[in-house]
Amino acid sequence: MEQITGIELQESFRDSVTTISKEGKRNFINPKKPKGRLYHLRTLFSIFYLIVFFTLPFIKVYDEPLFMLNILERKFIIFGMIFWPQDFFIFGIAMLTFVVFVILFTVVFGRIFCGWACPQTIFMEMVFRKIEYWIDGDSTSQKKLRSMPWNTEKFLKRSFKFVVFFLISFIIANFFLAYLISMDKLISYIQNPAENAGTFISLIVFTSVFFFVYWWFREQVCIVVCPYGRLQGVLLDKNSIVVAYDHKRGEPRGKLKKKEDHDCKCVDCKEDGACKSLNAKFEEYKAVDPGDCIDCLACVRVCPTGIDIRNGTQLECVNCTACIDACDAIMTSIEKPKGLIRYASENSILKGVKLKFSNRIKSYTAVLSLLISLLAFLLLSRTDLDARLMRTTGMTYTTLPDGRIENLFTLKLANKTHEDIPYSLKLENIPGEIVPVGSSTMLVKKEDYSNLQFFIRLKKEEVKGWKTLIQVGLYQDNKKLKTISAKFIGPEVYN
Repeated sequence: MEQITGIELQESFRDSVTTISKEGKRNFINPKKPKGRLYHLRTLFSIFYLIVFFTLPFIKVYDEPLFMLNILERKFIIFGMIFWPQDFFIFGIAMLTFVVFVILFTVVFGRIFCGWACPQTIFMEMVFRKIEYWIDGDSTSQKKLRSMPWNTEKFLKRSFKFVVFFLISFIIANFFLAYLISMDKLISYIQNPAENAGTFISLIVFTSVFFFVYWWFREQVCIVVCPYGRLQGVLLDKNSIVVAYDHKRGEPRGKLKKKEDHDCKCVDCKEDGACKSLNAKFEEYKAVDPGDCIDCLACVRVCPTGIDIRNGTQLECVNCTACIDACDAIMTSIEKPKGLIRYASENSILKGVKLKFSNRIKSYTAVLSLLISLLAFLLLSRTDLDARLMRTTGMTYTTLPDGRIENLFTLKLANKTHEDIPYSLKLENIPGEIVPVGSSTMLVKKEDYSNLQFFIRLKKEEVKGWKTLIQVGLYQDNKKLKTISAKFIGPEVYN
């Protein structure tokens, strides 16, 4: 039988995931309720985040939502600016810019976005987890409730939590849908559910997905589904700032041993006598080993993914900082300096060096700066009226009785503003006549499309051959909006 070396034993944690048992079954994590300075800051940020999330759909600009991503109608409103499919290339540049920003941010600061700003983490830890603590109690009570047979207490708590979780999931689903179709439409659909069965079905589907995630799947989203955690292995280096354990200061680990028992009457001791509480104050103690880590496992108990941060940066870590608060509390109780677990880079722990602006970071920054500049240029140069002039398909030219040549054109317009735009057309580079077909109104309604068909008539001597370039000016109140070009078809000229 092969012997397992010390190094293999030390690295054995990488061969398994804490949320899956040895039998391959789901291992539910019941973390201890965190508390501390960083957790308080995360709570304040989450409150602000949730206020923004639940109020943004109600904010309007020109009777339109401030933010909407209507995929079905291909209409996107971002901070009052309307984007149509014609602006898709801007979305492409914006998405590429965002990806490079995420890469640069991760290279420097690790996975801090996951712990502080990711919607999955905020809703899980700051909404559903807090409700769970309120209903089921802290970690010990939750484990006890999970292991006990079904009785009245367990049935009532499980039923109540099920209803509360489902209601909150339903509320989140409504607001999620409001970001897609606008709050006004959502309210009108809710008021007439019989006429909008599709919307109701969508709400049930979204609610079921959210409920499944926060009731059962939970941290598996971060570990299994989200690709961001797997990118860490590629993006992080020894200079990246992550939640890290100072092994130089903490190792070798050792349990605290008092030189003598001290009488105390603290809450944790149940009875007078020798203090059994780690948080109790005592004057004298003797560490078995010189390291500051006393192997209390406080950092493991509060981790929402159940990992031991002392093993180093891991796929499951979302940088939520719960372990930092837990460790700082222990260090304070044993009168040791805080920061055994802290935000730090590997090089800062090993060598005591500060973050360097490496060539890798410089390269990402340069690319990001170029993309931001390009995105800013595209946004600033973006016109409120998008126009496309095309010769009508399947038709060539017509010779009129007076000898002039006539082509039929179609002008497609997209109004990206919140106001109606009346317009007029004028030939710019060649004399001729523009004649609209029928009683077409030269007006583009706000946030709408318009198609105008018209004839362009040129004198025969102005037609240079099979294809002649024409330029048409688009005007609003005698102010030129833009110039659009097309090819005018005429008879072939032979010398």
